[in-house]
Amino acid sequence: MILVLVETDGSGATEASLETVTFARDLATRETGDGGGGPVRAVVVGELPDGTVEALGAYGVSEVHHATGEAFSAYGGAVWAAAVQAAHQVTDSVAVTATGSPRGNEVLAHLAARLGVAMAANVVACPTPLAMSQPFVVSRQVVGGAALEEMRLDDRPAVFSVAGHAVESTPAASPTTATLREFSPEVTEADLVARVVSTEPGEPDRSGSLRSAKVVVGAGRGAGGTDGFDGVVELAGLLDGSLGVSRVVTSLGWRPHHEQVGQTGSRISPELYIPCGISGAIQHWAGCASSKTILAINTDADAPMMTRATYAVIGDMHEVVPAINEEIRRRRDQR
Repeated sequence: MILVLVETDGSGATEASLETVTFARDLATRETGDGGGGPVRAVVVGELPDGTVEALGAYGVSEVHHATGEAFSAYGGAVWAAAVQAAHQVTDSVAVTATGSPRGNEVLAHLAARLGVAMAANVVACPTPLAMSQPFVVSRQVVGGAALEEMRLDDRPAVFSVAGHAVESTPAASPTTATLREFSPEVTEADLVARVVSTEPGEPDRSGSLRSAKVVVGAGRGAGGTDGFDGVVELAGLLDGSLGVSRVVTSLGWRPHHEQVGQTGSRISPELYIPCGISGAIQHWAGCASSKTILAINTDADAPMMTRATYAVIGDMHEVVPAINEEIRRRRDQR
């Protein structure tokens, strides 16, 4: 039996969690004999939007364990781990998994420490069956996704997170009617020391359009500041594309997080990617390596992005991009 920690938003289970459920279901269906993966069950902590149980049933989840109570009204890594541990004890799961999001990895790290087992983060494949009688080997992303490492999980439950986009979320061929089981696990004062105490609404998440865009224009530290994006925004509009930025841009607060491309942002695979003023650190490359064609613009000819690009233009993005925009407009005016 595999237990999946499912994260939710206002509309239901997140897309990343549905990918993880699909991953767990595929792993479970490969199992044979006693001690195998068995059914997939889910645990949801805190908010459970309407329709979530039914939606998880469509993905093959047989039971949804919902942790309720004041202690779970706000996120906390330790207190969420307490809820997942309680659900594991009830289900006697062979494996516990979650999406490789910041929350998923944090909660599973707490859980692994509580159970005294190892944890594997950002798993993309499982070469061996998940059985009690043999080591469980997983293949996981390391070095920002640039390499794969095989890791052996000898103890049970096997605790691991699933990397984003490791599989495509797909409903089960034989949907189930999931049973809702609510429970209120006990927590300690120590579990409540670190919790979210307040939240502020951010800008709408438009990362979906970025991931599906045929053309992406990127911008990094070379933009210079919050007022340095006019040219790339215009170029993205002229090419009917989307704007993507590097992690440093969002860390500095120059652009919203939903525009970030990379290991902790969106993974893109456009027909054309134009990174401007982006050095190409391994974390960013993990998010754009699937681009069909890359046209890089940078003042540093030896920057990693320039050496990996299909085409490279050595120059200041604030000079090169406006020139490209002007030429596009000129050619369109001549039509």
